[in-house]
Amino acid sequence: MARKSSSPVRPSSQTSGGSAEPTDSKKAPTLAGLRSEIDRIDKELVAILNRRAEIAVQIGKVKSTNGLEVFSAAREEEVLAKVLGASHGPLPKDTLRLIFRELMSGTRALQRTLRVACLGPKYSYSHLASVAKFGEAVEHVPLGSIAAVFEELNRRHVQFGIVPLENSTDGRIADTLDMFTKLPNLKIRAEVRLRIHHCLLGRCEWSQVRRVYSKSQALSQCRNWLGKNLPQAAKIEVVSTAAAAELAQREEFAAAVASRPAGQAYKLDILAENIEDQVNNVTRFAVIAETPEARTGRDKTTLMARIPNDPGSLAKTIAPLEKLGVNMTWIESFPMPGSPSDKNPSYLFFLDVEGHVDDPLVQKAIDAVRRRCERLDVLGSYPRSEVVES
Repeated sequence: MARKSSSPVRPSSQTSGGSAEPTDSKKAPTLAGLRSEIDRIDKELVAILNRRAEIAVQIGKVKSTNGLEVFSAAREEEVLAKVLGASHGPLPKDTLRLIFRELMSGTRALQRTLRVACLGPKYSYSHLASVAKFGEAVEHVPLGSIAAVFEELNRRHVQFGIVPLENSTDGRIADTLDMFTKLPNLKIRAEVRLRIHHCLLGRCEWSQVRRVYSKSQALSQCRNWLGKNLPQAAKIEVVSTAAAAELAQREEFAAAVASRPAGQAYKLDILAENIEDQVNNVTRFAVIAETPEARTGRDKTTLMARIPNDPGSLAKTIAPLEKLGVNMTWIESFPMPGSPSDKNPSYLFFLDVEGHVDDPLVQKAIDAVRRRCERLDVLGSYPRSEVVES
């Protein structure tokens, strides 16, 4: 008896009439079909986002029960790092960062609406830094000075403040350091490293500009460009770049050095853009609050040390950092207000070191430094951040 073959019978690829038409060809996608797929995905996204928000509300209740704050810089940095690390495109990481920033801002607001003080008015760089950290779903409180930001926080009229700390072109922001000497009880909870792109904004032609308004730091960051391109114009300092844009809107033959969003808000033309002298022009802002931030494992700590003005005193004071292998990444000197002796005044030094104050090695180094100076304040430990665009 013949044995049957177990192999499947393949249909003939030819017929007596010639080659057969292919049976596995795919139709090209149509616009209507692709849009239908987008609509389906959008519905899924909405459902997932609302489910995420429901869980965030539950987290808020747990935090409230345990006396924890709504905002955690450590946790939000962790979420962003995981999201960006999980993405392999094609969506740019900056776009994902913006999406999740607003997502966290919105879900935070379901728990509590935060009030954040910043140097205003709206569309100043301090306001843009506040938006970059907290998103739009908070109450941004623009104030007239850096001192006012500290005072509003100290009076508990707001939960957070955001102040400029240093610029890569001009260095320290003296008004901020001065306020830390007066209110060292306020702690740095987070940082925002904002890339600053200055624009020349106005309602007239470039050649007609007779006055250029801006904050002193912005004028300084563009001094070479302004000197070369607008030598005939008076440079006039005002309280903020956004205030400068407002003046440029009102006055004839006036221009402002400010951000693109400020130009859009005040309906000004961009006469020139990216006029900063240094390509990598970054301002570091400090988010300040009453309470410290939790450890993340990728932190930095800011210290304020009072050191006598004696030969070698600074080197002696910070020697334990090198000995214990704690890296110092920033240092600025500042004259001590009300020094006891005019002939030999004390100086304050602001330092950043890598690590968190709760790290055993960092704590050991800080204790050793404290024994060598007149006074040492820990202004805060907080997560290191990446540069974000303004």
